[in-house]
Amino acid sequence: MHPSKGVLASLVLLFGTLSAVAQTHAGNDKIPAGTETKRRTAAAVFGGRSANAANSFGAVTPAASSSSAVTYFDSEKVAAGFAQGSTLFDGVAAGKNYQVITSRRDKPGLVEIHTLDTDVVYVLEGTATYVTGGTVVDSKTTAPNELRGTSIEGGETRQLSKGDVVIVPNGVPHWFKEVRAPFLYFVVKVR
Repeated sequence: MHPSKGVLASLVLLFGTLSAVAQTHAGNDKIPAGTETKRRTAAAVFGGRSANAANSFGAVTPAASSSSAVTYFDSEKVAAGFAQGSTLFDGVAAGKNYQVITSRRDKPGLVEIHTLDTDVVYVLEGTATYVTGGTVVDSKTTAPNELRGTSIEGGETRQLSKGDVVIVPNGVPHWFKEVRAPFLYFVVKVR
């Protein structure tokens, strides 16, 4: 398996686990089908200080291992990132194949096309009309492997809201056409 596909699969499991955790802690006692794999993933992902969240699903905490490769951002740093929208972790600069971005939109944006990066988007707050695919109007290269446009003709329109996950493969146009602010979302860019 290509390394970026492994990272992408792990992120999808993580987002599913986070959704299951949120549902359980919101008073919904039903755990979605297929959560057993997510339980094991939660135990592996949550490890240390958040092990109780994973263990609330009956997950087994993994044996101690080296944490020198672990990157941690406390809630204050994450909140500061969402206040203005910023790159939380630039793994590409560190020789990895991913970036983690705390994104904030207060208004619609330009159409984006990333020729190398797949975007994994997890919505935390707000709503947006999101268009993917179709034909980009007035496409221009704005940086290496990055194109922008003014709008999309055709494409598929979705209404995004809290808890939604969207995976946009590299090369696919995508556009936040309308935004109800503040719209906060994590983006993991996988190269």
